[in-house]
Amino acid sequence: MPENYRHDNITSNSAIGMLMKFGDVERAERIFRSIKAKGADIYGALMNGYNLNGESWKCFKVFEEMNEKDIIPNEIVWNILIGACSKSGMLHHCQYIMNQIPLNIRNKI
Repeated sequence: MPENYRHDNITSNSAIGMLMKFGDVERAERIFRSIKAKGADIYGALMNGYNLNGESWKCFKVFEEMNEKDIIPNEIVWNILIGACSKSGMLHHCQYIMNQIPLNIRNKI
């Protein structure tokens, strides 16, 4: 991906989503790592891709990274995490995730 597009989160988000849909997890991760200013939308694209490619357990590592960097998950990220719990069979982890969702977002999900 050309360097000048890497500063556009919308383009990067789309590229990550497209690569994940085609199963090219490695290239999607490379683009993700090259983005300097990541927001919840970029993290969500990566997590959604992991769900699509049967690597749902990686969503929780990405979520930990978001927490470490003080990036606040949006309702899309919370939905992706709930889906990851379901797909990975980690239903016990789902309660942990549900307890972290702010009430204003929980009421929308």
